[in-house]
Amino acid sequence: MPQQPALLPTSDQPTREVSRRSILKLASLAGAGALFAPALAACAGPKTANTASTAGAGAAGGTLSIVLNRNLVSLDNKLNQYDAAVTVQRAVREALTRIGDKLTPELVLAESFEQTKPTEWTVKLRSDIHYSDKSKVTVEDVETALKLYFEVKAGYVASQFPEQPTFTKVDDRTFTLTTKSPVVSLNSLMSNILITPAKDNKAEELGTGLGTGPFVIASADSGTGSYKLTRNDNYWGEKAKLEQVNVSYQEEEGARVIAITSGQTDVIDTITPESATSLKTNPDIDVIETPGTRLIHLFYNFRKPAGSPLANPKVREALTYAVDHESLIKALMNGQVTSAEGVVPTTLAGFAKTGDYTYDAAKAKQMLADNGAAGLKVRIIWEDSEFAGASRVLEAVSQMFAAVGVTAELKMIPKGGEINAWRRGEAGDWDILANGYGNQTGLALTNLQGQYGGTAEKEKTRDTYHGFVVPEITVLLDQAAAESDEAKRNDLLKQAQEKIWAQWPAVWAWTPNNVLAKRKRVQNLNLRATNSYDLAAVTVSG
Repeated sequence: MPQQPALLPTSDQPTREVSRRSILKLASLAGAGALFAPALAACAGPKTANTASTAGAGAAGGTLSIVLNRNLVSLDNKLNQYDAAVTVQRAVREALTRIGDKLTPELVLAESFEQTKPTEWTVKLRSDIHYSDKSKVTVEDVETALKLYFEVKAGYVASQFPEQPTFTKVDDRTFTLTTKSPVVSLNSLMSNILITPAKDNKAEELGTGLGTGPFVIASADSGTGSYKLTRNDNYWGEKAKLEQVNVSYQEEEGARVIAITSGQTDVIDTITPESATSLKTNPDIDVIETPGTRLIHLFYNFRKPAGSPLANPKVREALTYAVDHESLIKALMNGQVTSAEGVVPTTLAGFAKTGDYTYDAAKAKQMLADNGAAGLKVRIIWEDSEFAGASRVLEAVSQMFAAVGVTAELKMIPKGGEINAWRRGEAGDWDILANGYGNQTGLALTNLQGQYGGTAEKEKTRDTYHGFVVPEITVLLDQAAAESDEAKRNDLLKQAQEKIWAQWPAVWAWTPNNVLAKRKRVQNLNLRATNSYDLAAVTVSG
């Protein structure tokens, strides 16, 4: 067995020693109250105010404070839909459907959502829905929202649709969504299209504005990521229990841990294994862990020219053997992640096991030499706080690469920086991107089409996933998206996943557990596999 490379000390930027300035900043903000202050079943969605016995009197009151690890730059999701943001975004804006606790679609703004023909879905809006100012939700609002998701540049949500549906109004509450080929998951995909009044909607992320959700925006500062939400007393469904929610972000994990242990905040998300272990010993704090639907991977840049070593699948495969992922999981991740057994998380419907990542440094060296890649140099990029302990993990990976003769340059992109420009190849060249890909539908097909369903046409505008374009894979995914028979669809998905794995798209991939810490006074916080929860159901005691 080759000698295991030494792992780096715990010098990760997100968990570095908290500076006095950061603590003072937290304290001042806390004191000011700015920082911490097929057919679906009709009964699946929110209860209406008329039918919910606790609609008015059930509101418990109180204020909840949440500190995120990433800046919530918008309460819209056309571009920015990292997992934890969904909780806040959908407290203000809702969609026709949502993905529930069982990772299946449920009705929200839609009264019915039925596949009436192989290529047509008929949707009817509820008669009792309205915005927070009591204005009516119209068919035109839905049409405009859908159109703008596809117009925004580098849209995250739109990339998951196999094609843009054609919208046709039937009457004031009914419309159809028609596609060239059948899209059997359209009711799940539409759960990501948040609805806002057409006159105020734009092909960009919206920081303010009306929504149909249980909360309204009282104040918003996208620059600092600070938001104050208050209960929407005009909500069409069961009213939120909380009176107010204060949302902010703090990039230094140590500062967030101090905030929750001192009682300055109630909830922090996406914490490192070390912090989770420490917080579990605190009698006033609960640490919640659930299996996740997010895939994190060290993904290759598929825009490399034909002469580049990384354009060779054998070289990409060789680098996978250099990574001792079991040591990383034990030493730096505290066992809170699961190494991937394929190209999507095992929690998703339609997942197929295609292989395992294997550590074999000798094999890595030999394959690199055999394929003319000895002495390879690579640049690894990532966005700050993309995943817990990112800097330490990637420093360790660079040392493992060094052990097989590969030199790695590490480049972290600051949060709020130009990570999208880097992904599109517009800000500079790179070889490997440490990147997370969330899933809010519960379907493997969503990941597969969003990441691996690229076309030459999409690549012209850099709207593929890092240049991954393999026509035979795209054809299989399109066939799967159109197949109504589940067994046949899963067989097509299995074939596609096997072909993707053979491309060796990632050096290593894993699925982290969702890890959230909350004060015990916070109740009814049900953390879903999608790393989100229903904010309207949360209560605060004391």
